[in-house]
Amino acid sequence: MSESKDYISRSDELGNIHISEDVLAVIAAAAALEVEGVGSLSANLGTDLVEMLGGKKNLSKGVRLSVEDGNITVDLSIMVKYGYVVPEVAKQVQDGVHTAIENMSGLTPACVNVHVAGVTFEKESRHA
Repeated sequence: MSESKDYISRSDELGNIHISEDVLAVIAAAAALEVEGVGSLSANLGTDLVEMLGGKKNLSKGVRLSVEDGNITVDLSIMVKYGYVVPEVAKQVQDGVHTAIENMSGLTPACVNVHVAGVTFEKESRHA
């Protein structure tokens, strides 16, 4: 395993399973983007900005995971589409991300924090 990536490990009857935090972040990002009313994920200033400037394509832009004492905390920054009720969209993102991580990895996040960074507006298509 690479020393630059963090892994979450769990044991079962056949041995150990190691899941990269990057994998969990991509699962969270995909689940958030499936929610109706989410316009996009919003880059977090800090690690996401560094990766974007470094030219590395970041599939989990706007997602940050932290693991403390075996508890997974997911932080997402989203942009909500204009016309949607912000608290409802955020709650659906929380539910969707929690369920997706649990179903796909077998791990249960302790909490999913949603940060609404802004509102996106649909661009009108112009016909000539």
